[in-house]
Amino acid sequence: MVGFLRIYQKQISSRLGIPTGNRSETDISIPRWILKKRSFLLRYLRGLYEAEGSFCVHKPSYTYKFLFSNRNESLLRNVYRGLKILGFHPHISKYKIQISKKEEVYRIRDLIQFRQY
Repeated sequence: MVGFLRIYQKQISSRLGIPTGNRSETDISIPRWILKKRSFLLRYLRGLYEAEGSFCVHKPSYTYKFLFSNRNESLLRNVYRGLKILGFHPHISKYKIQISKKEEVYRIRDLIQFRQY
């Protein structure tokens, strides 16, 4: 069973200290408690990939991609760092992180349980 939590409160963003609006320039860091425990890091990455990621396979051209796209540079660095900690070999470009090795693409997909509801 999947549960949902919905919170509504007047001026909740200011009360929580979370800025509203465009967050592409916001510096986001991974909390230490997430980095200290592998299971937390996996759930952190799963959440980010579920929101901004994709899994692509094109068998005729032997192309395999596990992508994360975002315009926030710190978030891209966080995903890159998390993947490196887990032993993957991601590539970083202006707005995306990608894993292209077939074995790694399937391994990260299964590890974070991407789109397995």
